[in-house]
Amino acid sequence: MRYTLDGNTRCYFREAFGKRIIQGNPFERSLVQNLLQEEDSELGVCMKRKATYKEAGVDIERANSFLDRIKPLVRTTSRREVMGGIGGFSGLFHLDISKKKDPVLVSSTDGVGTKLKIAQMMDKHNTVGIDLVAMSVNDVVVQGAEPLFFLDYIATGKIHVDTAVQIVDGIVQGCQEAGCALIGGETAEMPGFYPDGEYDLAGFCVGVVEADKIIDGSEIRVGDKIIGLASSGLHSNGFSLARQVLFEEAKLHPDTIVNPFEQAIGLELLKPTKIYVKSILNLVKYFSIRGIVHITGGGFWDNIPRILPTPCRAVLKRRSWPIPPIFEFIQNVGNIDDREMHRVFNMGIGMIIIVAEKDQTEILERLEKLGETAYPIGVIDKRENGEPVAFCD
Repeated sequence: MRYTLDGNTRCYFREAFGKRIIQGNPFERSLVQNLLQEEDSELGVCMKRKATYKEAGVDIERANSFLDRIKPLVRTTSRREVMGGIGGFSGLFHLDISKKKDPVLVSSTDGVGTKLKIAQMMDKHNTVGIDLVAMSVNDVVVQGAEPLFFLDYIATGKIHVDTAVQIVDGIVQGCQEAGCALIGGETAEMPGFYPDGEYDLAGFCVGVVEADKIIDGSEIRVGDKIIGLASSGLHSNGFSLARQVLFEEAKLHPDTIVNPFEQAIGLELLKPTKIYVKSILNLVKYFSIRGIVHITGGGFWDNIPRILPTPCRAVLKRRSWPIPPIFEFIQNVGNIDDREMHRVFNMGIGMIIIVAEKDQTEILERLEKLGETAYPIGVIDKRENGEPVAFCD
C-alpha cells in the first residue's frame, strides 16, 4: 500500500521538519520524510524559493518612491490649520471655530467616471486630478460652504510613478484653485483587479459653513431670477454616452482632429472641470443667494429640482446662452434628442445660481469682474400639479 500526502499536509510537515518539531516515533518520522522526498521529486509541489509581495505584483519600494516625489507638491496646498504632513495614518486639520458662531461641516465625495478611459487612451493624466477635486468642491460650495481639505484615493493594477505623479499634480492644481488643503490620500496597487495601465480615482472633501448661512433652496421664491455660469466643456459627466457615440459608433480615434475643433477630439473631451469655489464664495459674502445648483449627472432635469421648494419650478429660456460646439457635435453624430442632451450633459452651464430679481444685474456685473462668463437664463415660476423644470422658447 502506498501512502500519500495532500499538498497542505506535505507543506506543513516540511515546515515542521525544518523547525524540528515533528512528533512521532522514528519509524513514523522516517516514513513522512521519505514521502516528502518522493513527492517533491515527482510533483514539485512545494516551492523551493520564497514568494514575495513584489512578485505578486505589489512593489512597496515603488510606492514609497511615489510618495517621496509628491510630498513637495502636496505642501503647496497647505493651510495654517493643517497639522503635520502626508505619510501618516490619517490627515490632521485643526478646525478654527473662533470665527464661526455655529459651524456646520459639509462633506462630499465623487470620482471622475469614464472620462478616465480617455485620459488612459491619450496617455495624458495631468488634468483628471483637477476634475477629481472639482466634482467634490463644487458640490460643497453650493451650500455656501468653504472647502477646507481634500483627500484622494488612487486604485491601479500597477503603480507607474510618472503617471501617478501627473495625477497628483492635477489634484494639487485643483486644491490650489479651490483654496483647500490636500492632507492625505491612499494609493492602492491591486494586481489582478485592474489591468496594467488602468486606474480609478475617488475624492473626498470637507468644508464648513455657518448654520444660519446654509444655502439649501428654502428661500427661493416665485419671481427669482436664474443665472447660469459657463462650463469649460463636458466637465466629468456624460462620458459613457460620449464615448459610445464618438469612439464606438462614429469610429473616431481620440487623436483625430475634426471640425470645428482645432485640437484632437480627445483633448477637447479632457478639458478639466471648472472650479467655481472662489467666485461663489465671493457672491455669498456680499449678496443673498437663494439657491445654487451644480449641473452634474442628471443635467438640468434632475439637478435643479433638488433645491426647489414645492410651489416653485424653474423656467429656462432656450438660446439664452451659447451651446459650446462639443455638445452640438455629440448630438449631431449620435442623433440625440434635446431632452436627453439636457439630462445627460451640462450643455455649457456648469453652475446655476438663483437670486432675487433686484440683485440680478449687480451679481452679473460682479461675476464678470470675477472672470466668470454668466448669463441670465430663466426665472422661478409657480408650479402647478407637480410640473417639472421647463424650457421655453
